[in-house]
Amino acid sequence: MKEEFKYLTGFDCEFSSTDERCPGALPVGQNNPQKCRYGLYTEQLSGSAFTAPRCENKRSWLYRIRPSVVHEFFEPIQESQVHLTHQWNQFPPTPNQIRWKPFDVPTRQEPEVDFVQGLHTLCGAGDARMRTGVAVHIYLCNSSMKDKAFYNSDGDFLIVPQLGALQITTEFGKMKCEPNEIFVIQRGMRFSVTVYGPSRGYILEVFDNHFQLPNLGPIGANGLANPRDFETPSAWFEDRDANYKMVCKFHGKMFIANQNHSPFDVVAWHGNYVPYKYNLDRFMVINSVSFDHCDPSIFTVLTCPSTKPGTAIADFVIFPPRWSVQEHTFRPPYYHRNCMSEFMGLIKGHYEAKDEGFQAGGGSLHSVMMPHGPDKTCFENASTSKLVPEKIAEGTQAFMFETYYSMTVTEWAGKNCRKIDSDYNKCWQGLKKNFDPTQTTQT
Repeated sequence: MKEEFKYLTGFDCEFSSTDERCPGALPVGQNNPQKCRYGLYTEQLSGSAFTAPRCENKRSWLYRIRPSVVHEFFEPIQESQVHLTHQWNQFPPTPNQIRWKPFDVPTRQEPEVDFVQGLHTLCGAGDARMRTGVAVHIYLCNSSMKDKAFYNSDGDFLIVPQLGALQITTEFGKMKCEPNEIFVIQRGMRFSVTVYGPSRGYILEVFDNHFQLPNLGPIGANGLANPRDFETPSAWFEDRDANYKMVCKFHGKMFIANQNHSPFDVVAWHGNYVPYKYNLDRFMVINSVSFDHCDPSIFTVLTCPSTKPGTAIADFVIFPPRWSVQEHTFRPPYYHRNCMSEFMGLIKGHYEAKDEGFQAGGGSLHSVMMPHGPDKTCFENASTSKLVPEKIAEGTQAFMFETYYSMTVTEWAGKNCRKIDSDYNKCWQGLKKNFDPTQTTQT
């Protein structure tokens, strides 16, 4: 049986991949016949303007049984059935630190909720119509999408499973995405999600640009996420007539249309605009320093750059298991106020900067210039522990969605979900004054 994925040979302007399920379905060179082989239709999926510079141009050619235009009119889905939104003014803004307890997952005994029905927006900013901004969502589901597909006209999804594996069928092929892996499905790509039980995870959506690997600067050629560790699907198709439901996200609203066949009928494809996944265990950590805690940018897996140099629309950052061998320094993350917004989630384990309360399947939001940092217990332990090489975060995977947009929470996240941890700020209240002006030597 053919592999369900291929490793990318690059992740930059030179990357281009090809795959075909039927021999000869892809035209070779300029010898394109008047009609496609096997009676296929040609369709181009463009992720950038036609005239974008070569190194930024994103597009793929699809050779499919029917073109994607063969569907009925889209009709709005009733808003009472949707928890996904771009309405950032429905709930009063707050600058306070926010933490959510783990979000409830529908059980097998409850009514069936699939991936699309289980999408809930937590926070965000911007306007998809202007191609500016971001959104953070959680998905909570217990059922597979049956004869149903989804695509997002507003932006790219970076999906972070936390509970339960996802089998994701795309127009380019199928891939399985486990917790501690991420999956990026880019704007306009149609996909369907199969689950194997109650499932939960996080989604970072960007309305502008696409995710890419960060520049390494002085790190050099090797480190962080390596291009060869990213995987993309192998071609797979189904030629099946069925009453299919196509769901579209457009301007933050959900629409649905009927079509009489499977949308996953792409027999062959080539290009550089593809879905892909990455195993977070393959991240090459850069962390050993002599003093001071490094900025979290050294843990960036993917970035979506803005037009302002060095400033990201969004970064996806992880805090994986690693050796902490600093000397003469306070090891945990320093107390901090930031011009960026930081949403944190936990896939598994125990985050080292919080003694308790920050749990897998929950999250936290530290908004622009809102102070945050290690809690009282973490500070005291880190201030007195012996400075020797130590492996930290074993069995843990925490992550951060960081953006230069000032995000606000939605009504569902701020009130309706009933998961706000009202005691969150108490974790810092026990930090006492240690100042002693008579102390002349460092202890």
